[in-house]
Amino acid sequence: MTQEAQPAGRFQAADASEQGWRAAFPPARWLRTYEPRWLAKDAIAGVTLAAYGIPVSLAYASLAGLPPQYGIYCYLVGGLFYALLGSSRQLAIGPTSAISMLVGVTVAGMAGGDPQRWAGIAALTALLIAAMCVLAWLLRLSSLVNFISETILLGFKAGAAFTIALTQLPKLFGVKGGGEDFFERLVILGGQIPDTNLAVLSFGLVALVFLLLAERYLPGRPAALFVVVASTIVLSVTSLGDLGFKVVGALPEGLPSFQLPGLRVRDVQGVVPLAFACLLLSYVESVSAARALADAHNYEIDPRQEFLGLGAANLGAALFQAYPVAGGLSQSSVNDKAGAKTPLALVFASITIGLCLLFLTGGLKNLPNVVLAAIVLVAVKGLVNIGEMKRLWRVSRYEFAVSMIAFAAVLLLGILNGVIVAVLASLTLLIGRVARPHVAVLGRIPGTRKFSDIERNPDNTATPGVLIVRVDSGMLYFNVDHVYEAVRHMVRSAPDKPKLVICDLSTSPQVDLAAAKMLSKLHQELAQAGIRLRLVAAHAPVRDLLRAEGLEERLGYFGRRTSVADAIDEFDGTSPVDPPTGRLAPA
Repeated sequence: MTQEAQPAGRFQAADASEQGWRAAFPPARWLRTYEPRWLAKDAIAGVTLAAYGIPVSLAYASLAGLPPQYGIYCYLVGGLFYALLGSSRQLAIGPTSAISMLVGVTVAGMAGGDPQRWAGIAALTALLIAAMCVLAWLLRLSSLVNFISETILLGFKAGAAFTIALTQLPKLFGVKGGGEDFFERLVILGGQIPDTNLAVLSFGLVALVFLLLAERYLPGRPAALFVVVASTIVLSVTSLGDLGFKVVGALPEGLPSFQLPGLRVRDVQGVVPLAFACLLLSYVESVSAARALADAHNYEIDPRQEFLGLGAANLGAALFQAYPVAGGLSQSSVNDKAGAKTPLALVFASITIGLCLLFLTGGLKNLPNVVLAAIVLVAVKGLVNIGEMKRLWRVSRYEFAVSMIAFAAVLLLGILNGVIVAVLASLTLLIGRVARPHVAVLGRIPGTRKFSDIERNPDNTATPGVLIVRVDSGMLYFNVDHVYEAVRHMVRSAPDKPKLVICDLSTSPQVDLAAAKMLSKLHQELAQAGIRLRLVAAHAPVRDLLRAEGLEERLGYFGRRTSVADAIDEFDGTSPVDPPTGRLAPA
C-alpha cells in the first residue's frame, strides 16, 4: 500500500468501529484521524474546486432557467451541508447538467413565466428531495437504487447529453432557438442557421477549442475560470459587445439569505414526480462517483449514509435560494486531483465561493452567454460514452438495444419522462431475466462424476434413459411456468424417451410454494407417462420447504449428500441411496 493510501485504510478501520450517533455523523470519525499535513491539501483543493465550480454553476443555472447566482448558491451550500453527513471524502456537491436541465424543462410548464414562482418551485423540489432522502434512509432503501442498471443509465446519459447540447447550440450560433422537444428544437435551429451571428459563433468556437485542449492537456486545471475571466475582460475593454453579444449582467452581491420555499406541495401539480426523478438521478450519479473515488483511495463509502448526505445538501439548497444538487464525477475528479483528503475541502470551497459573492460579483456582468454555452457543451460531452456503447454492442446486442430505448425515450419524451422510462426499462430488464431463467440439460464430464451444461460442452456425455436438467435461478412464482414448460419440452424432444428426470437444484438457492406445486404437478404428469422425477443437491432452506410440502415422500430422498451421480447410480441399480444417512449403500 502506498503512503497516500494508508490514511484511507485507517479511515476505513475507524468507520467500522463506530456505533451510535457517530455512525450517522461522519465528521466525528474523520476528524479524529485528521492529520495536520492534510490541511494545506484540503485548502488547495477547496480553492481549486471553487475556481472550477463558479463558471460551471453559472452555466448550469441557465439550464435550470434560473438567474446565474442560483447556480453559485448550489455550490456554496450544497458542499457545506454534505460535508456534515456525507460518507465520501472526495465527492463534490453542486448542480449537474442533467438535473439542471430536468429542473429547467419541467418547471417551465409549472411556473407560467413567473421568475419568482420558478425559483420557488426549484427550492420546493430540493426540499422534497431532502425529505425523500430521509425517508429512504429510515427505510434502508439504498439497495433498491441498484435496480437501475448501468446499461439503462448509459443510454439515458447519452440522450440527456444530446438534449442539453441542443439547448446550448442556439447560444453558440447567436440565434434565438426555441421549441418544446428535441426534434422541434432541431428543426427550429436548422431554420435559424442562416441568421447566425458570426462574431458570437467565432468567439464561442475559440472558447470551445480552448476548453477541449485544456481538458486534454491540462486536466484538473481551472480552465473554465480562465475562459470566463478572459472573455469578460475582452468584452469589457473592446467594442465586441456591440456585435450582438448577450451577457450575464450584474449579479447580486452578498451571501444568500435563509428563506423557506414560499410554495406548498399541493400548490404545484407535478412537483413530486420531478423531485423523485431528481432524487434517482442525484443518488445514482453521486454514489457511482463516490464509489469510484473510494476504490481509488482504498476506503468504503456507506450507500445508506449517502441518503443523509444528499438530503442535507438539498435541504441547504432549499433553504438558501438554490435548487437540487448532486455529486458529479467531473467536479469530484477536480476535487480529487487537486489533493482533497477529507470533506473539509468542501468547506474551503464554500468559504472561497462566499468571498467571491461578497467582493467579486460585479466583475462578471460582461460575461458572454456564449462562453457559458461552451462550458456546458464541454461538460456534457462526458455523458456520452462511445467506448462503453461499442463494448455493449460487442458483448450483448440485447442490452445495447435496451440502452438505446432509454436514449430514444429521452429524445422523444424529454428528460423527466426519460427518467421514468429508464426506470421502467430497468425493472422490465430485471423481470425479463428472472422470469425466463436458463434451464440447462446436463451431461457427464468425461472421466468424472460431475455434470455440466451439455450445450456449452459438447464433449459431455448423455446418460441413456436419463434427462438431467438444472434451473440456473431461484424458482419463484413468476418463473415457474417457464421452467415447467421448458422441462416438458425437453422431455418431449429427447431422442429417446427418458425413464428418469433428475432436477439439479444446486443453482436454485430459493423456491417458494408456487415452485413446490409446480414440481408436484410435473411429478404427476411424468409419472402418468412412466417417468420418474428425482430432486438432488437442494439447499437447506429449499429442502425444508419441499419437505414441508410432502415432496420427499412422493419423489424420494433428496438430502444434502445426494448428487446427480448418486441418483444415476441408484437408477442403474449399482449403488442405491440409503435414505436415513443419504450415503451410498453397498451394491
